[in-house]
Amino acid sequence: MRMRKKPNLDVRMDNCAELMIAEPRALRGSWRESFPDYTEIRLEIGCGKGRFTAETAKIHPDILFLAIEKVQSAMVMAMERVQKEGLQNIRFIDADAAGLGEMFSNGEISRIYLNFCDPWPKSRDAKFRLTAPAFLRSYADVLPLGGEIHFKTDNLPLFQWSEEMLEREGWTLQAVTLDLHENGTIGVLTDYEARFAAEGVPIKRLEATKTSSTKDHSAGTPPRLRNAALSDARNC
Repeated sequence: MRMRKKPNLDVRMDNCAELMIAEPRALRGSWRESFPDYTEIRLEIGCGKGRFTAETAKIHPDILFLAIEKVQSAMVMAMERVQKEGLQNIRFIDADAAGLGEMFSNGEISRIYLNFCDPWPKSRDAKFRLTAPAFLRSYADVLPLGGEIHFKTDNLPLFQWSEEMLEREGWTLQAVTLDLHENGTIGVLTDYEARFAAEGVPIKRLEATKTSSTKDHSAGTPPRLRNAALSDARNC
């Protein structure tokens, strides 16, 4: 569902301007030098309203969290939340994740979070899934060896498809679960996750590590996706 434009969006965005990275491409290759007070930089793709972003940043004040979100009506709520709580180790980027390679060079990001991304269920749209091969190679381009992707979703077909893509692209998987909160709440929840968990919807999660076998864009053109339709996880 497309989010409606928030009232006074431009004014609200301007009020949070100090949290924005206006020209992320200009920092490519110099992120660590630009933010020397932090031990590492982590990236969340699609931060939504920012609950996960803010709560995770509180736990790790020595780490800089970058949140990419291309829907300003969602991002402004995340920025206002961060601003209200006075968190200093979060910055926001108004951009599409397809351009990661233009914003970061190899090894500048230590971990990438993918939380409840759009499943794009039709086969013809599979290339837009954030766990499609082209995106996975972009992540490999900016992560060091040992860098991680942490992926959560409520959608079982997307999760299974993502596992297959990650393994095919040479990532090592660990901490794979089909019901993260089966025995009680674990970790920081997103707004979606809190709602799903309250409804009894199992949350799927995995961690994927970049190794010497992981493919990045130097491996060539990612394979074309065929017969990649997803069914609705709730009806499986």
